[in-house]
Amino acid sequence: MRSNTIIRQTHRWISVTFVVTVIVAFVAATQAEPVEWVFYLPLLPLAVLLLTGLYLFVLPYAVRRRRATG
Repeated sequence: MRSNTIIRQTHRWISVTFVVTVIVAFVAATQAEPVEWVFYLPLLPLAVLLLTGLYLFVLPYAVRRRRATG
């Protein structure tokens, strides 16, 4: 399996994880005294989504540039 495919699948699964953690945070916000650390849970998947998303965004430009110079 190519590394691009692995990163694309990782990005998809992390996005599902991000959505679940955001839903958990919203449910926790409806409680009488929400636990504050729950609101920080979506930040880790969001950081991974940022990195993989930037990679997937730049990938076509890098391939096009590599083909033009090679």
